[in-house]
Amino acid sequence: MPMLRRRQFVRSFGAAAAALAVPAWAQGAWPSRPIRLIVPYPPGGFTDVTARLIAQGLQARLGQPVNVDNKAGANSIIGVDLLAKAPADGYTFAMVIAAYAANTTLYPKLPYDPRKDLTGVSLVGLSPLVAAVNNDAPYKTAAELVAFAKANPGKISFGSSGNGSAAHLTTELLKAQTGTYMVHIPYRGAAAALTDLIGGQIQLFFDAASGLIQPGRSGRVRLIGAASDQRLPALPDVPTFIEQGLPKFTGSTWAGVLAPAGIPRDIVQRVSTEIASLVKTDELRQRFEGMGTIPVGSTPEAFERFIADETAKWGEVIRRAKVTPD
Repeated sequence: MPMLRRRQFVRSFGAAAAALAVPAWAQGAWPSRPIRLIVPYPPGGFTDVTARLIAQGLQARLGQPVNVDNKAGANSIIGVDLLAKAPADGYTFAMVIAAYAANTTLYPKLPYDPRKDLTGVSLVGLSPLVAAVNNDAPYKTAAELVAFAKANPGKISFGSSGNGSAAHLTTELLKAQTGTYMVHIPYRGAAAALTDLIGGQIQLFFDAASGLIQPGRSGRVRLIGAASDQRLPALPDVPTFIEQGLPKFTGSTWAGVLAPAGIPRDIVQRVSTEIASLVKTDELRQRFEGMGTIPVGSTPEAFERFIADETAKWGEVIRRAKVTPD
């Protein structure tokens, strides 16, 4: 190759290599159009509210619309499957909760492979569950609840937002750790379970604090414990189960962002960094804490490890309690 042409080639190759070394978002190539954030649940619930807060913040930081797209059904499987089959180009993400980890054990034949088709972006926040009982219940503390359940096997019915939900599995964990027997009544959503708790048809219901703060403050239900390692700022007068003599009992739902596998790593890192920064702002931290959510904002690697731990933890509960989707 002549010297002049060789120099031109080297300069051209060097420029191309330098361009490849610069992250896609730094080159101005991403984002160049609206971003879709799938929420595998109906509007208005914990997942949807959290997703909209994150979407609003990301939109301001990324300079493109971040549109929340509710795709509910099949315990979040429909929405997650849409994400798994979406192009890995950085324009489709999803907000998932604890059910995502539980589904790996609940549904042996998922339409996607959680390990191969999806990748973690960031754990947004943790929302420890809170135990509520109806006002006529003869127990006013977690210790009294456990004592009553031991003395009266099967006389306590507990509700949940569905088989395999965080509420269901957390109560199964409580049963296993205390050696008690309580009857599970699954509902199609938390609202119906709360209605029956208030009416006395069921006696116990675990839910995210966001769904129980107002009923508790208004006196429609009694909040007897938080399944957390610390009291929640939104419910400072509600002691944890750990404080009440159950040192290993914790259970929470959580919110995190996923992307399709194969998405450029620099985009994953960018979104993860922006989320971590967002949840540390005073505005968002106060909004989350007011909902009973502990803001986190993790690295992609930390979120992947968290999902693996949650999958193992709830998988053990599901197998021991023989929980099925129906």
